[in-house]
Amino acid sequence: MFTGIVETTGLITGISTAGSNRSFWIQSPISDALKVDQSVAHEGVCLTVEEVKNGTHRVTAIAETLAKTNLAEWHQGGLVNLERCMPINGRLDGHIVQGHVDTTAICTGVDHKNGSWQYSFEFDPAFTHLVIEKGSIAVNGTSLTLFNVGKNNFTVAIIPYTYEHTSIRHLKQGDTVNIEFDIIGKYVSRMTTR
Repeated sequence: MFTGIVETTGLITGISTAGSNRSFWIQSPISDALKVDQSVAHEGVCLTVEEVKNGTHRVTAIAETLAKTNLAEWHQGGLVNLERCMPINGRLDGHIVQGHVDTTAICTGVDHKNGSWQYSFEFDPAFTHLVIEKGSIAVNGTSLTLFNVGKNNFTVAIIPYTYEHTSIRHLKQGDTVNIEFDIIGKYVSRMTTR
């Protein structure tokens, strides 16, 4: 389980393909502290650490993950948000994030607000029932608050700290992002549509 509070960013230093799988080498300030078989959120996607060496770690995405996230678009030199799983005695500073991406969305606008930023996104309207005004959402693993919610779109506001310490600063109009809707909203929706 994660909180959506990004710990650091990592640099993609290598990518390899084996069958339908893609492996990524990520260099980051936390890589040497990771252990094989540990779960780490990469851009909001829970991936298992398979190898650690020289300040980098390796993870692999299978075909299912590549089809449902933006990982197929990752490239060498790209930055990714990283978050280790929440310790059982930790604070839940964001919201409950599983690292199980529901869908992707397209960035439709970036608006600088003289000290903050607003990013707008469009997503598949099949997920409309999972977004509410002032609700929580994870965008590339970052816990954010929704506003200006429409049928298949929403906006988030980014404070300077989040802008400077996550990969969101590199997002531009037309980019694809990973979206995980609030787990509580998903359970409530399931219970009320039975």
